Amino acid sequence: MSRTLLADAVLAPAKPRTMCTDCGISRSSDPSRCGRACQFIDPRYDELERQVHGRPRDAAKPDELHFGPFLEMLRARMAAPRAGAQWTGIVTRLGERLLEGGIVDAVIATASDPADRWKPRPVLITDAAAMQQCRGMKMGFSPVLALLDQAAARGLRRLAIIGVPCQVHALRALERELGFERLYVIGIPCSDNTSTERFHQFLSLLTDRPADVTYLEFMPDMHVEMRFAGGDTKRIPFVQLPISKLPDDFIPLTCRSCFDYANALADLTVGYLAAQGDQWLLVRNARGRELVDLVRDELHLEPLRSAGRRTGPVRGFLENTQRSASGLPVRRAPQWVRPLLAWAMPRFGPRGLEFARARVEMKHLEGIVNLRRHRPHRLRRMVPAFAWRLAAPYGLSPTPREQGATEGSR
Repeated sequence: MSRTLLADAVLAPAKPRTMCTDCGISRSSDPSRCGRACQFIDPRYDELERQVHGRPRDAAKPDELHFGPFLEMLRARMAAPRAGAQWTGIVTRLGERLLEGGIVDAVIATASDPADRWKPRPVLITDAAAMQQCRGMKMGFSPVLALLDQAAARGLRRLAIIGVPCQVHALRALERELGFERLYVIGIPCSDNTSTERFHQFLSLLTDRPADVTYLEFMPDMHVEMRFAGGDTKRIPFVQLPISKLPDDFIPLTCRSCFDYANALADLTVGYLAAQGDQWLLVRNARGRELVDLVRDELHLEPLRSAGRRTGPVRGFLENTQRSASGLPVRRAPQWVRPLLAWAMPRFGPRGLEFARARVEMKHLEGIVNLRRHRPHRLRRMVPAFAWRLAAPYGLSPTPREQGATEGSR
C-alpha cells in the first residue's frame, strides 16, 4: 500500500492576507514566519540566490538576467514518456529515482484531489510508486509547505520538494532554521494561477464538454491544447482565447506581480517555454546537476535553439497592459485578422529561448504596471533590480519615489 500522507491533516490557514498564495507556512505550527519568508512581503531574491547558489545572477552572462543563476540549460524529454504526464514525466521520474535510491526519505509534492482532477492536493510521499499520482497539471494554490511540520515530526531528515516559485522562496528563506539534513528542490516555473473553481469556468468557455477535458496546456507554439476522454484533441490559438469574458481578478494580484517565473531559487528548474515541444531544464547548481544525473540515461537531450524577435510582441503586450490598468479597453485584433495572426505567430514570432525571454519580460512589465496601479506603496520593495533592468528598454524606469528598489533583497 502506498505510504502517502495527504493534506487533509494540515492546519487551517491563519488569518488570510490580501496578497497570499497559500504556500503552506500560514497553515504551519508557526504562521508568524510568513513575515520573513513570503515573496510578497519581504522578497529576498539576491540574498537567497547567494545562499543557494553561492552567487546572485550575473547580468554579464547570457540569459542569467532573465532566468537566474544556472550552470547549463538543456532541452530534454523522457526517452520513454510516462503515461498521464503533462509533458514526458521528468519531474515525477526524478521523485521516483530519489526515493528508489534511498537518497531522500520523502518527497513533498502536489497530487490531484480524488474528486476533481484539477484541484491540487499537497502530499508527503515515501513510496516511489505513489509519485505517479502527481502527474499532470493542477490549477489552484497548494499549501505544500504545511507538510514540513509533519515531515519533521516523523523524523524525516532528507527531503525533496517540488514547488512553484512562491513556495520555493518561502522554503529557502526558512531553510537554515528548518534544519533538514539534506534538501533537493525541483522548481516548476509558474506564471499565472487561479482558483480551481474559476479554472472550471475558463474550461466551460473553451469547450461545451468541460467535464471531459483530461489535459490542458499553453503550448510554446502559442496555442492552447486540450485533450478529452476518448482521445480527441482541440487546439485554440492564443489570439482566439475568450480572455475578455474573464473577470478582471481571474488571475490574482500576487501572480500578476511575481518576478520569479523561472523559479531561480530551485536546484533544478523543469519547464517548457524554451524547449519548443520538449522540456527545458535549468541546472542551477551542483545539486541540480546531481538530480539530472539521476535520470540522464533515460533522457533524450538536445541543445536549445532560439529564433525570431521578441521586442515587438513585448511592446504590444506592455501597451495593452498599461491600457487595461488605466481602465481603457484593450486593443484587440479584429476577428478577421486573428486567423492570420494565429498562423504567423508560431512561424515568425519569438521561438525557443527568445520566446522564454519574451515571456519573462512580459511578466516583469506586468508586475511593475500592476503594482503601480494597485499597490504603489509596495513597489519600491517588491520590484527587484533585475526586473527594472529588463524593463528599461521598454521605457519603464523607477520614479524618484520608486528608486532604491532592491537588488532582490535589502
